[in-house]
Amino acid sequence: MQITKEMLKEWNACSSGYEWFLNHFPEGGELQDVLSKCADESEIGYAQWLIKKAGPVDAVYEADEITGKHFFFAGRISCKSIAIEGFLLAGEGIEAGCGIEAGWGIEAGSSIEAGWGIEAGSSIKAGEGIEAGSSIEAGSSIKAGEGIKAGEGIEAGRGIKAGSSIKAGEGIKAGWGIKAGSSIKAGEGIKAGWGIKAGSSIKAGEGIEAGSSIEAGSSIKAGEGIEAGRGIKAGSSIEAGDDYGVFAALRIKISQWSTYGKVSAKTKPQNLISGFFEELK
Repeated sequence: MQITKEMLKEWNACSSGYEWFLNHFPEGGELQDVLSKCADESEIGYAQWLIKKAGPVDAVYEADEITGKHFFFAGRISCKSIAIEGFLLAGEGIEAGCGIEAGWGIEAGSSIEAGWGIEAGSSIKAGEGIEAGSSIEAGSSIKAGEGIKAGEGIEAGRGIKAGSSIKAGEGIKAGWGIKAGSSIKAGEGIKAGWGIKAGSSIKAGEGIEAGSSIEAGSSIKAGEGIEAGRGIKAGSSIEAGDDYGVFAALRIKISQWSTYGKVSAKTKPQNLISGFFEELK
């Protein structure tokens, strides 16, 4: 696709972006050439905006490996391994037979998939699912329009959010909240600095811990203890591991438990140590 100054005017490009384009492509330029120039000059915002306006292209970039500072492509990226210093951006999906690593962020219009791990210094964002054979790790947030799945752990400095399920062979950890449209499942523990919320069940091989509330549409089950800074709510049951406790309202005054520290389920959890139990009908 040829990008022209008339297109940019029609798309209401910002003045700085319009001037940048005219300085580099006074006669217009092919979409991929413009994206490559954005990569050369670290203009991530311009590249994201351009792909959103021009739309992804039906093309595939194939290579054994991708290295360098930034890499932007308007279509789908398919290669053995990716290890770049900066930002990785694709209009469609990103697929690597081995690992994907970016010093800054990773963003794809559709899915992100790696045979090994996926790691970004800042955020990881996919229009569809994110899947890795080993771990998924981001310095800030991880967000997927569909599910997130890792053979090992999932960890984000900020939040983790998925349109459907979140599943990890090992632990799940977020500095902020964890939210899934359906289930959250971890082979080890689940820990969030803020809340944990799932449309269906939450299940952990070890403990479940949240700085604020824990909520599931159906059941909550942990191999060890369950701890929440505020309330805990499950559509059916709440179950901690054998001889482990359920602790709610850890950050709430005792006098406010009945308001902000409720433990809501169809049956009262065994070993409920703190919190105000409310039976769901």
